[in-house]
Amino acid sequence: MVLMTENNKKNIILVGGAGYIGTVLIEYFLEKNLRVTVIDNLLYSNKFAIKKYIKNKNFKFYKADMRDKNSYKNILKKGYAVVLLAGLVGDPITKKYKTLSKSINSLGVRRFIETCYKLKNINRLIFVSTCSNYGLSNKKNILLNENSKLNPLSIYAKQKVEIEKFLINLKKNKFFSPCILRFATAFGLSPRMRFDLTVNHFTKSFIEKETLEVYDPNTWRPYCHVKDFARLIHKVIICEKKLINYQIFNAGNNKNNFTKKGILKKVQKILPRNNVIFKKKDVDRRNYRVDFAKVKKLLKFTTKYSLEYGINEIFKSYKNKNFKRIKYQLGNYTVKNARK
Repeated sequence: MVLMTENNKKNIILVGGAGYIGTVLIEYFLEKNLRVTVIDNLLYSNKFAIKKYIKNKNFKFYKADMRDKNSYKNILKKGYAVVLLAGLVGDPITKKYKTLSKSINSLGVRRFIETCYKLKNINRLIFVSTCSNYGLSNKKNILLNENSKLNPLSIYAKQKVEIEKFLINLKKNKFFSPCILRFATAFGLSPRMRFDLTVNHFTKSFIEKETLEVYDPNTWRPYCHVKDFARLIHKVIICEKKLINYQIFNAGNNKNNFTKKGILKKVQKILPRNNVIFKKKDVDRRNYRVDFAKVKKLLKFTTKYSLEYGINEIFKSYKNKNFKRIKYQLGNYTVKNARK
C-alpha cells in the first residue's frame, strides 16, 4: 500500500543530509519528485556537497544543530518522515572526539527523538544504525539476524545500541512510527565522498597505484551500495505502517557478505594488480556475517547494485577526470565548526 501520491506529496526531512549517505538520498528523492528538507550543522564544512540542489524548488536546507531544539523544532512541524543520519560516523572519529561524540551521538540524538515523539505530524522516523552493533561473532558460518546478541566493540557502535534500546522502549502512540535500519558497510560514489570505507578505499588505492596495507584480511563484514540504502529508505517511507512500526531491519543482502580478501579479488578483476601488504594486528576486531532475510521477506527488498558496480563507477569517475575534484575524507578526521 503506497501512502504518498503526486497529489499528496509529503516532506522528507534528512537530519545530517549533507553527508556521504544523505547527499545520495537527496538526489534519489528529488528524482522521484519528492520534497526534501535537509537539517545539518555542517560539522565538516561540507556545504559544497549540497550546492547543486539549492535552487531546486523541492529542496530546502537549514543549518541547525540537533542538540539545540530551538534550531529545528519549527522545521519538524512541516515534516512527514524523518531520516536520522546525523552524528559523528565511524570508529576513528568517535574515538578521537569522545566528549563531542557523547554530546551528539548519545545526548543529542536522544533529545531529537524525544522532540519528534511529541509531534503528531511525524508519520515515520527512520533511525540509521549499523551492523557494527554485532561486533565480533565467534560462530563460524552463522549469519546474524536482528535477534542475535549484540556485541558492540567501539564507542560508535555502543552509542548506536544505546539509542536503539531507547527508541524501541518508547511507549507506543498512534502518531509515532519508528523504524531502525542496521546498515551494512556502505560503498559507492556520493557528492560527499568518503574513501575511508573499505570498498572505496581499496578501489582508490588501486586506481592511484598506492601500496595498500590490509589489516585482518580474513574478517567478514556485509556491504551495501549507497543507492540501495536510498531505495530501502524510500520503501520504508511509503509502505504500510504496520510493516515497519517499532521494527529493526538489517539493511543489505546476504550475497554481499565478504572478507577483505574477497573484496580485493573483486577489485583486482577490474583494475591492474596493486602492491598489497597483509597485516595481522587486530587493528579492527569486528568479524561478523549478517542475515538480511527479514527485510527481504517483510519489505520485499533486495539490493540492486553489486560491488563490481561500485568499483566500476569510481573508476569511471576517475577516467572522466572527476576523481581529482571529489572532496573526500580519509581516516585522519578533523572536526571543524563544532559547538562543544
